[in-house]
Formats: sequence, structure tokens, C-alpha cells
Amino acid sequence: MSAPALRTPLCDLAGVEFPIVQTGMGWVAGPRLTSATAAAGGLGILASATMTFDELVKAVHEVQDRTDRPFGVNLRSDQDDVADRIDLLAREHVKVASFANAPGEALVKRCKDRGLVVLPTVGAARHAEKCQAWGADAVIAQGHEGGGHTGPVPTSLLLPTVVGAVDIPVVAAGGFFDGRGLVAALAYGAAGIAMGTRFLLTQESTVPDAVKRVYLDTGVTGTIVTDAIDGAPQRVIRTQAVERIARGGRVTGLPRAAWNAFRLRKLTGSSMRALLREGRAMRAAQELTWAQVAMAANAPMLTRATMVEGRLESGILPTGQVVGVIGELPAVAEVVEAVMREAEAVLARLSGNEEGK
Repeated sequence: MSAPALRTPLCDLAGVEFPIVQTGMGWVAGPRLTSATAAAGGLGILASATMTFDELVKAVHEVQDRTDRPFGVNLRSDQDDVADRIDLLAREHVKVASFANAPGEALVKRCKDRGLVVLPTVGAARHAEKCQAWGADAVIAQGHEGGGHTGPVPTSLLLPTVVGAVDIPVVAAGGFFDGRGLVAALAYGAAGIAMGTRFLLTQESTVPDAVKRVYLDTGVTGTIVTDAIDGAPQRVIRTQAVERIARGGRVTGLPRAAWNAFRLRKLTGSSMRALLREGRAMRAAQELTWAQVAMAANAPMLTRATMVEGRLESGILPTGQVVGVIGELPAVAEVVEAVMREAEAVLARLSGNEEGK
């Protein structure tokens, strides 16, 4: 890599070669995908929220067996054993602790005291300001184009407001898939880009081939943002299963949601007491009803149905809108290399230093 602009504060902070982050997608970002991203020079983030503690220990060791490059682990701040998970990351010398929801000042301090780089995801400038005040090292700002739970503001408007609001590095997420996007993000003041769907659609992704085919066949208008799945806006592929869930509404979907809450508790090793405690916290923080709290268990289990079990008829497919411009399944290293090569070419063209001129 020759362009100095492509060596950003994110690279120095995370100890990676390139300013590219592979996000911690539940049921998707396992050891194979995470290690492949790290080995390619990006920041791979292992998704741990859907793992038991013992599964996380095994997954961290597997990543370390596959690569000696730095990587991160995504955590849920409301899991009952989150403090133990943070301590595990510190013991295993994991570089980055990322959070999809607000970690709070106490958890940020715990991470910092143990030498971890803290990287929360935010959807508004005020959230970024709060994370910076808590001591976070950087933030990922995800715009409306992003997959899974997402906010209403497009990346092109969210990113500059977040960059202008904080002094820490900002990573841009939502709508990125190539080198042109990386350069655009840098022009807005970001320190790199985070991609989920682009890495989901790679050879190292363990998502079943039939599910990947649905992604590849989906156009840019083939996604929908709905709160019918778990009460919060979530971008997914528009399928018959999603439309059925939306038509059924939260009331008729409640019995299945309650059962999914129980199943998720067993899969992640959480106690019933912890599940109730998390539910009370969600009710207080988000002013949710108990019905909405139960529905919040729908998303992980419905995602598991497709991403792990390949059951397209009963699951959901979280995705970024960028799915509509992806049509191939390259290796992770090819993705990273292509993004960086194109970014260099774009910078050369903009500076008038194209080869042969």
C-alpha cells in the first residue's frame, strides 16, 4: 500500500494493516471468517453474543490458532457474564472489544483498565459523544443503509455529523463494499470502513450456500426495514417469512417470541434470572412492554434459523442494502485486496497521478 491517506488512526489503534473492519455479525462472524479477515490485514471481529462463555473461549483460541494478527470480539453489554468475558479477552490478549449497544461508563472503564481498545457502534452524534465521554477509543457510525438493527439517518448524513462531534476515530458503516466507498468515507473524515454483508458473502463465511444464493439474487430494493421482528427497526431481505411476520404483528407473534427467548437462553448459557434481569433493564431503558421484551428474542433465533440451519422458510436474513450490488463470493483476502487496490487507484486519479500521466 503506497497512499499515505490509507494508513489511518484506525490502523494504529487496532494494530492492523488496512482501515477495514469486518463486523461482528451474530451466527455469521465465527472463527473462520474473523481469522481470515485478520490474516488479510483488516480487523476481524468475532461475534460472541450468541455464544456461551465456554464457546467464546474455544472460538478465541481457534482464531489464535489460525492467525497471529490482531482481532476483536463483539460483546453485549447486557449479558450477565459480560465482565467475565471482558476479563477473558484481556487474558487472551485480544486487541479490541466492540459493542453493538451502549456499553456504559463502567464497562468501558473495565475494558480500558485491562488494556482493550473499545469500539462501540452508534447511530447518532449524541451517542458518539457519550461514548467518547465514557472513554471509548473509537466508534463505528452505522447509517440507515446498514444491515440488522439500524437507524433512520443515511450514512452520508450521519457520518459527517459524528465526525464533527467527537475527537476519536470514526469508522463508517452502512453501504460500503469497495475502494470508492473507502475513499468517500475518508473524505468525510472517517478513519476507515466497516462491512458486514460484503464479508458475509465470501468463501470463508459459514452461511449455507443456499442462503448465500438468496443474498446474491437480491436487488437494491429487495430489503425492508421493519420493527415487526423484535420491536426495533431492522433491515432484512424481503421474504415471504418476513412478510408473514409483519402481517402477524407482535401480539400473534408473542407465543413464538417467548419460546425463542427460552431457546436463546439455553443456547447462550444465560440463567432465567439473568434473562429476567435483562428484560427489566430493557423495559426501563427503552420503555418497552413485556411483550416487546419477549419479541426481542426473535431476531437472534430467527437469524439462526437461516444462517446456521439454512431454513429459509422460517428465518430472517439480516442484510445491508449493499446486498443489491454484490454478485460474487470471493475469498476474504480478495475482498480486502480489491478494496485497497481500488482505493489507491481512486486517490491516484483524484490527485492526477494516474499511471502513464
